Amino acid sequence: MMILKDILYKVTINAVVGSTSISVNKIEFDSREIKENDVFVAISGTITDGHKFINKAIADGAKTIICEKLPEHLDNGITYIEVDNSNQALAYMAANYYDHPSENLKLVGVTGTNGKTTVTSLLYQLFKKAGFKVGLLSTVKIMVDNKEYKATHTTPDSLTINQYLKLMNDEGVEFCFMEASSHGIHQSRTEGLKFTGGIFTNLSHDHLDYHDTFAEYRDVKKAFFDGLPKDAFALSNMDDKNGLVMLQNTVAKKYTYALKNYADFRAQILENEFGGLLLKVNDNELWTRLIGSFNAYNILAIYGAAELLGLEKDEILRLISELDNVSGRFQYFISDEKITAIVDYAHTPDALKNVLETINSIRTKNEALITIVGCGGDRDKTKRPKMAHIASALSTKVIFTSDNPRSEVPERIIEDMEKGVEPQNFKKTLSITDRRQAIKTACQMADPKDIILIAGKGHETYQEIKGERFDFDDYKTVQEFLKLMERK
Repeated sequence: MMILKDILYKVTINAVVGSTSISVNKIEFDSREIKENDVFVAISGTITDGHKFINKAIADGAKTIICEKLPEHLDNGITYIEVDNSNQALAYMAANYYDHPSENLKLVGVTGTNGKTTVTSLLYQLFKKAGFKVGLLSTVKIMVDNKEYKATHTTPDSLTINQYLKLMNDEGVEFCFMEASSHGIHQSRTEGLKFTGGIFTNLSHDHLDYHDTFAEYRDVKKAFFDGLPKDAFALSNMDDKNGLVMLQNTVAKKYTYALKNYADFRAQILENEFGGLLLKVNDNELWTRLIGSFNAYNILAIYGAAELLGLEKDEILRLISELDNVSGRFQYFISDEKITAIVDYAHTPDALKNVLETINSIRTKNEALITIVGCGGDRDKTKRPKMAHIASALSTKVIFTSDNPRSEVPERIIEDMEKGVEPQNFKKTLSITDRRQAIKTACQMADPKDIILIAGKGHETYQEIKGERFDFDDYKTVQEFLKLMERK
């Protein structure tokens, strides 16, 4: 049990009705989880408004209500706290409740459109190989040193973040690497945390279903760097036109990385093939099993962050050469029939373009490149034709299919995509709604030495259709069909 006033430290309060000296059990923002003496934080969400469930929370035992507008009827014996922003209040309260766990480790946040999962996951790998106890908060999974937990959001809610950071404290974790999504930043999930550093990867078209404009999307990312403390580092990609924007107002120590421009951490691609990359990083040659120019940027970000966190240069180079690729990020295998199958999470126009350009820079053009791609339902519709345009322009053959249609009709999503195909590329395209059938068809179309790219879902092992999740794994599915072909 804690005293209410102790967990309200740093919360901006407009009004208080009742006592803040009462004992409280725990904090909840889901009214279904309320128990006796809990604090209920009413959040105005994008789908439901938590203020509608205040009476239910009180009936179930809540003794404190945090809200942005006081209810018309106030119950006796209940403490009401009116705040400007419930999300922000929750963030500070969660940090207070769990005794500020971010202050007891070196927490690095990674933000940008693409590369967040790769950079955080590889930094986790690198520091583990260096002998440290390490934490990871990513789209793919949550790691508390060696123990794995399931991830449900790119950036979890404030309570979950602090809960896992506290677990990391208990396990003696020294470093934690965390994805900071635009949703998470905008909803104040990263507030109340003490960051040792921040990394900016890149910025391109995404999430315009949530953010009204690209400028708003950019400024939300920038806000993360604006909030870094003076003793933190801010590491930004100078080859991205928004790289300098991220550093404009930060008080953190500024560092940069680039392939094309002058920067603190620079690299040159010497070799790029399916076996990996040979890079020259700040005058030192480095071999990595990762592939493509987009991964050269990821490697640079990792190298820079590791050096800023105190590792020796020679050790960083050695450890990077030992890193394995991240699940669902340019994950590939070559079948006995010499067909290369690649599974990648590319679900934005820029990410898809990067992957296709990487494949085209490696292949000899004597082999076909067959791309399977879809777009998620109930998400940014404006990127659908753009992704179809890129896929059809940069592939030999394209199959449009379903991704996670959610509540939308898959055929309508595909129709939106088809609008982006230029007339000269129509003959390259094929539409197959069923994703499994689309992958099977691609395998049947492929000849020895051809390349199949399955884009959009990467590490995900499900499809979300009409509110239900069905088991579906791109990597296992393409392996299955290519093995069946080998038996024929």
